[in-house]
Amino acid sequence: MQDIQSQIKQLKRPGLLVRAARFGLDGYRRDRDLARLLPEHGTTGPGAALMEAERDENEARLAHAAYYAIVRHIDLLTAIMAEARDLEEIARPRLVP
Repeated sequence: MQDIQSQIKQLKRPGLLVRAARFGLDGYRRDRDLARLLPEHGTTGPGAALMEAERDENEARLAHAAYYAIVRHIDLLTAIMAEARDLEEIARPRLVP
């Protein structure tokens, strides 16, 4: 099983979806947005749940399903990007002057 960072790097999504998700990064608030996207999960360790929800949404997109919600898909991609960004910041060693 791959770690979350590897899974994120392997995502292949249309450029328009990715660009739209990037626009949402500045407005992303973890407490508000995760509670809305994953109400049953909470905010601790949401990586796998976000990836699963995004995978389900992408499958609906590819199947041209009537229930596909592009706004939710963009929100999920934004959350994944923001969580990955925050995880990288935590993991990055800091230089103390």
